[in-house]
Amino acid sequence: MKRILLGSLLAAASLNAFATAPGGPGCGWGNMLFEGQSGLPSHLVASITNGTSGNATFGMTSGTNGCDTSGKLAYNGKSMLVLGSIMNELSEDMARGEGEALTTYAVILGVQPEDRAHFAAITSQHFNEIFSAADITAEQVHQATLNVLSNDAILAKYAEQA
Repeated sequence: MKRILLGSLLAAASLNAFATAPGGPGCGWGNMLFEGQSGLPSHLVASITNGTSGNATFGMTSGTNGCDTSGKLAYNGKSMLVLGSIMNELSEDMARGEGEALTTYAVILGVQPEDRAHFAAITSQHFNEIFSAADITAEQVHQATLNVLSNDAILAKYAEQA
């Protein structure tokens, strides 16, 4: 029972630890208590403090506890989970130069609607570079795609922001 409780607590804390701080980077008592500290343990304990007491939520709704909700939230990780789940469809669509999985991948990369047809054409032309092996991973496909995009005048901006 203790393991389940501890595992659940750590899982909940890790979800908070990987999000860009809702309410701002200094929001909540956990951030106040561990101000100036770095490293995973400090972030986890600050996140647990904010999550279990609800003080960050209160701070965001009341504008206190160092919280500010005027900024935009951001996610700086890679969307490998989505890419990993559509790899087969993506390879087929990319080879054809069209399809839902290819459009989904373009959206993940932030390719604007007006550039998606060009994205489809370029990735289809460079299919063998992007899908260079039968057992290629999502990370390898992503990196190869970024390499191809960075060499294209229209699509290079999407490689830089990814």
